[in-house]
Amino acid sequence: MPEQMQFTDTHTHIYTEEFDADRPQVVERAIDAGVTHMMLPNIDVASVAPMKALAATRPGVFSMAMGLHPSEVYANWREELDKIKAEFFSAPDLYHAVGEVGIDLYWDKTFEREQMLVFEEQIGWAEESGKPLIIHCRSALPQTLEVLEAHPGVPTVFHCFGGTADDAERILSQKDSYYFGVGGVVTFKKSRVPEALPVIGLSRILTETDSPYLAPVPHRGRRNESSYIPLIAAKIADTLGQPLAAVAEATVANAAKLFSLK
Repeated sequence: MPEQMQFTDTHTHIYTEEFDADRPQVVERAIDAGVTHMMLPNIDVASVAPMKALAATRPGVFSMAMGLHPSEVYANWREELDKIKAEFFSAPDLYHAVGEVGIDLYWDKTFEREQMLVFEEQIGWAEESGKPLIIHCRSALPQTLEVLEAHPGVPTVFHCFGGTADDAERILSQKDSYYFGVGGVVTFKKSRVPEALPVIGLSRILTETDSPYLAPVPHRGRRNESSYIPLIAAKIADTLGQPLAAVAEATVANAAKLFSLK
């Protein structure tokens, strides 16, 4: 009997309240599906404790990233950011990345300037620590690239990439070693992400779910979970004309390289 393929979910929030009723079962389903490693990015100060509690249950399965999400940047951003910074630098070996961080102007542009300041400061943490960035960029590609332009040496993944081939080319024109997190959006009927995959190339793709959001077809509209990673990988394989095993192997290797996973 052939060995089961292995996958990595490089972005999942299964420590949040949406999973309180069945979190152990969600984790087991992911492992049973071959998802042998899951990256847990932080959101804000309140999410640190539940994230760490989940990671402690299976140290070999979970890794963590520490950062302040752009949608959580409000008038008290300085206080929040200082707490997140203290947590990150208190245990540098505990975190494999700075994230998720970035700029989100989809719903509200009130704190655009503050988001850019917070983003730039957290890039500094990545530079100081030698850790990669997990970037959240929504309706803010020009602003995100403007900030990143001054920091060309930081390894980076554009989490939940939902853009076009032109967007991918624009990102890669700034730095051809950026990675792209590909999730459930790639399976959506009107998604333009499939057309961007050949531009990105398999060596720069990471698989992710962004659970509990953006579940892939046929689960679209319901709660997402890490066990759906093989559905995302299968769509990538079909789009690129590659065997599923090749996509699984490459994306696991990409994640291990970027986040220094064993």
